[in-house]
Amino acid sequence: MQRKTPSGVVFNHGCEESDALRKLSTLAILVAATAFLAGARLPPQGPMPEPRPDAGQATNPTSPSSEAEPPAPEEVPAPQPKPDLKDPQAPVPHPPPAPQAAPSKPEPAEPMQGPPRPPGSPESSQPPEEAKPPGEQTLEEQNLTIEPESDAEHAECTAALQSLGVVFKDTPRIDDGNGCGIDKPIIVSEALPGIKLKPEATIRCPAALALARWMKDSVIPAASTALPEQGRITTVNQATSYMCRLRNGAGTGKVSEHARGNAIDIASFHFEKGEDVAVRSRREDPTLTGAFQRTVSAAGCLYFTTVLDPESDAAHETHFHLDVIERKGGYRYCH
Repeated sequence: MQRKTPSGVVFNHGCEESDALRKLSTLAILVAATAFLAGARLPPQGPMPEPRPDAGQATNPTSPSSEAEPPAPEEVPAPQPKPDLKDPQAPVPHPPPAPQAAPSKPEPAEPMQGPPRPPGSPESSQPPEEAKPPGEQTLEEQNLTIEPESDAEHAECTAALQSLGVVFKDTPRIDDGNGCGIDKPIIVSEALPGIKLKPEATIRCPAALALARWMKDSVIPAASTALPEQGRITTVNQATSYMCRLRNGAGTGKVSEHARGNAIDIASFHFEKGEDVAVRSRREDPTLTGAFQRTVSAAGCLYFTTVLDPESDAAHETHFHLDVIERKGGYRYCH
């Protein structure tokens, strides 16, 4: 139906009504959709993504089993043909045994380097015996030699002995084998004038000179101070001078300085009066005799490079061990 306005514009009422209804329908649909979406809820847990085909090889850092070692893949047996069930007598086939690896051939040992063997000498199949450490070697195994002595130094030493009044004599070179011996030995019968050395001691001149100086400068003054009532010392009793052996008479170990003529063992001092002063443990001895022994023991380190007294060990409970071994840097061991 058309209507004409006073200005001459014609309105079509049917078209206007159709457009209005269409707009109302669209608006109603939007309102309904909004209400539906507002009342909808999401599920508590969404779907988990499926792992990729290679996801088994990757390590999941959030997985609680990621710290454990992955299990070793089990060897899948090869498929075997299915036995014919119709024949009950047919044997069940077993998988063939796994082939064994061929044993590896040992590599040929490289030949030992060295000079060629003489013709006709048999090749030894035994390896050479390893050398024993020095502390486990016998005297024979150490292959020692006698130390040579300078003629000039020996002459100077014997001149010093004569000036002190030591009674001694030269004796031929001693060689008992295995390094035992003295190149220029002397035999001392008096350590100082009027003081016998019993028995006579076969030693090197430097050891005799150290003994004489120790007696003159330390032992005699200490005895006159501590034991004046016993008079002067008349004899020094020695237990061992030269002797071919290892230290402390052991079967293995280092050679003793007795075997080289560098050592002497003093067992006791004999006086004009009274009893002998025997060397024994006197660390706790409160008497003047104990003071005398401790004094001469300590003074021994001024003349000898080694002094071992009864307090050292069980092997020296009854004597002083005195020697003149030369050590690097002038080191001395005194106990």
